[in-house]
Amino acid sequence: MSSDDRIRAGRLARSEIDENFADLHPPLSRSEALIEADRCYFCYDAPCTTACPTGIDIPAFIQKIRSDNIRGSAHTILRENIMGGMCARVCPTEILCEEACVRNTHEEKPVEIGLLQRYATDPILETGTQLFERAPSSGKKVAVVGGGPAGLSCAHRLSMLGHDIVIFNRDAKAGGLNEYGIAAYKTVNDFAQKEIDYILAIGGIELKNASPLAAEDGLAMLCKKFDAVFVGIGLADSNELGIDGEDLDGVENAIEYIATLRQAEDKSTLPVGRNVVVIGGGMTAIDVAVQSKRLGAENVHMVYRRGPEQMSASVFEQALAQTSGVRIHYHASPRRIVGNGHVTAVEFAEGLKLDADIVFKAIGQKLNADGYGALEQETGRIKVDGHHRTSMPGVWAGGDCVAGGEDLTVSAVQHGKIAAIDIDRALRKN
Repeated sequence: MSSDDRIRAGRLARSEIDENFADLHPPLSRSEALIEADRCYFCYDAPCTTACPTGIDIPAFIQKIRSDNIRGSAHTILRENIMGGMCARVCPTEILCEEACVRNTHEEKPVEIGLLQRYATDPILETGTQLFERAPSSGKKVAVVGGGPAGLSCAHRLSMLGHDIVIFNRDAKAGGLNEYGIAAYKTVNDFAQKEIDYILAIGGIELKNASPLAAEDGLAMLCKKFDAVFVGIGLADSNELGIDGEDLDGVENAIEYIATLRQAEDKSTLPVGRNVVVIGGGMTAIDVAVQSKRLGAENVHMVYRRGPEQMSASVFEQALAQTSGVRIHYHASPRRIVGNGHVTAVEFAEGLKLDADIVFKAIGQKLNADGYGALEQETGRIKVDGHHRTSMPGVWAGGDCVAGGEDLTVSAVQHGKIAAIDIDRALRKN
C-alpha cells in the first residue's frame, strides 16, 4: 500500500469533522451558572484561590455571578489574569483550583470553577467592554520580546501603569501556544485572537508580528533603545528522540502539526494516517492523538515510557484520550522507527511493535537560546529571580522559557504580571 493510500485527507466528511471539533466544554446557560454558583461555600482563605497561580479571588467572582453582576465578576477575574477567558478553557482546573475545592470528595464533585469563569468573562470579551484604563503616561518605553501569554500579560499590565510597549513577535499572529499549540476543540471560533484584540484595545501597545529578534545583537540593541526589556520567547525547538529512523518521511513534530491544524480553515483537507503513533505523555501528546482520531485516523496509539501517574497530562486528559478511541501504552520506550523511505512501524524496547503511517514526536520543547547567550541559564532555560529579573540589568523574563516554570498559560500570565510590576517599580525608582 502506498503512503498516499495510508495518509490522505477526507477520511471523514467535513460536517463530521466540524462536529468532532466543536467546543469541548459548551458554555453554561444563565440558569446553569446560577445553580453552579450556589454550590460554592465561599470559604474563608479559600483553598481554590490559593491553588490558582494568578491568585484570582474565586469566591468573590462566584458571589458576583450569584447577584448577576457579570461585569464585576469579570473584573475580579481579569484584574489578576487578563487571559482569564483562555484559561477558563485550557487551564487544568482539575489539578489546580477544582482539585482544591472543598466539595471535591468521593461523594461530591468540585464546583465547576472553569466554566463559571468562562461564563463571567465571555460577555465582556464579546462586547469589548473595557474594564481597565491606562494611567497617565510615564514617558517610559518597554520592549516585550514574544507575543505569547507571558508577553501579552506583561504588556497589558505595563500599559495599565502608563508605560508604552512594543511587542516583537516572531510569528505571523500573536498568542504563542494559545494560537498555535492547543487542541482546536478547546478554543473555537478564533477565540485566541479575540482575546488579544481585547488586550491590545487598552492602548499604548504596538504589536509587531513576524519580527523575530536578531540572533547576534538584538537583545543588546533593545536594551539601548528601550528603558526595559521583557523576554517571553517560549520554547521554540522540539526535543528529538535520538533513535534510528527518526529522519524517515512520516515522522513529524506534534507541535508543528497542531499549528497547521489550528490555522486550517477546512480541517477535512488535512492529511491523516490510518495508523498513528504518538510518542510522549504530556498535553501536546494528548492533543495530537485525540485530534488525529477526530480527523478520521483508524488506529491511534499513544506510547509513554513511564506509568500514568508520571504523565504530565492530567487524569482528565488521559481519560479524554481513551474515551476518544486513543489507546495508551505505558512503560514502553521507543527503540527504532522502521521504514523504507517512509515510516511503517515503531519498535519499542519492551517488545512492543506498532504499525505506523505517521509518528508524532511529542516529548517536549526546549529553549532556542540564539540571541540570548548573555542571559544566565539554569536547567536549559533562562534563570530569573523572584521578580523575574534576569542576570542582565534591565532585562526580565517569564513564561515557558524560564527555569522552574510549569509550562501552563496561567503560569505564564502570572510571570508577565509579576515582571511588569517590578519593571514599573524599577522605572519609577530610576
